[in-house]
Amino acid sequence: MEYSKSEVLQYVAENDVKFIKLFFTDIVGEVRSLTIQPSILRTAFERGISFDGSAVPGFMNVEQSDLLLVPDPTTLSVLPWRPSHGRVARMYCNICNPDGSPFAGDSRLILQKSIDKVQKAGLEIKVGTECEFYLFRLDEIGQPSDVPHDRAGYCGLAPLDKGENVRRDIIMNLEQMGIEPQTSHHEAGPGQNEIDFKYSSPLKAADNFATFKITVKTVAAKDGLWATFQPKPLQNEAGSGLHLNISIYKDGANLFGRESPEARQFIAGILNRIKEITAFLNPLEQSYSRLGAFEAPSYVSWSCQNRSQLIRIPAATGDSFRMELRSPDPACNQYLALSLVIEAGLEGIEKKMELMPSCDKNLFEITEKEVAALGIEKLPASLNDAIELAKKSQFVKDIIPEVTLNAFFKMAGLKRDPSAI
Repeated sequence: MEYSKSEVLQYVAENDVKFIKLFFTDIVGEVRSLTIQPSILRTAFERGISFDGSAVPGFMNVEQSDLLLVPDPTTLSVLPWRPSHGRVARMYCNICNPDGSPFAGDSRLILQKSIDKVQKAGLEIKVGTECEFYLFRLDEIGQPSDVPHDRAGYCGLAPLDKGENVRRDIIMNLEQMGIEPQTSHHEAGPGQNEIDFKYSSPLKAADNFATFKITVKTVAAKDGLWATFQPKPLQNEAGSGLHLNISIYKDGANLFGRESPEARQFIAGILNRIKEITAFLNPLEQSYSRLGAFEAPSYVSWSCQNRSQLIRIPAATGDSFRMELRSPDPACNQYLALSLVIEAGLEGIEKKMELMPSCDKNLFEITEKEVAALGIEKLPASLNDAIELAKKSQFVKDIIPEVTLNAFFKMAGLKRDPSAI
């Protein structure tokens, strides 16, 4: 259910909600929050709640530090793992400057602008995510270790699969918040799990992904485990990906189901810009250890069903017809990642780009000579290479404001705390 402002105020008053967490996302995709009491909720809607933007890396400086959080009432949800008496709810927020104008560094706003372009083109885009993560044990003093929760393999069963109950609790919590997981299973790596979600609007998919990560970490911690969304936490095991399933609708019809020119052009646009936007899809140095191994792609190519490709068209029917982008990983800022992918696809439609021939070979076993004969390019081999391509891209500069870009590039070179990913 999507609430209006008045409905949120009524719900909070009638359902013993005593704390409202205002969620927002920083430039690297980390969710942060500020908690308010119900007594100032109306003020939050009307004028926003001030916070120190200079304390969030990449946002503001000390000389101009004030920013405002304005909650989006449609995102209201009670956190089911908190007490039922004196409930805690959350809403995602848009970020504004003190004069009420949108803050350029708000990645949620950047995605909203991309969605507006899609709507002006007479199209609708739906996104479903597939996300992998690892569960590790804690050490004797309660700190994260590198010991996996179990040693099960792909689609393993209990008792080898010790993540079964954790996934159950995650899914039940998500369902109470109105989020619709569809499938879950143990993945190939020891302690690795995957949960896949029903498609929704891009903004809702991005908000839901943030909620998903918070829920996974919270449930894991309650079970004495550490959950991580690092793309390659174990060097010799499978990496964790964030596969994006995208479909395009026009006049209510799924264009992928019709094998329309627009669907092919959308894929062509993404392939055309993928190298320039890879830094935002794969934002850590270890992201590039994942690519090219254990079914993670490393070439700019597409095919039907073939899991060694960057983009594949899964076997499906009806509304399930879609394309799957397999390179992103869950350490990304999902708002920026979706914005860039969508805009690249939209550019492909606007310019009527021709889609390259499909590649039906197993690219995990291909030789360099065969690659040269096929004429396919490789994705960037390192974060530094990806950043250099992004810095030269006018396409990226047209979507992400310069001040935000500069902050992202600066922060991309910094070491991030693994426990925060």
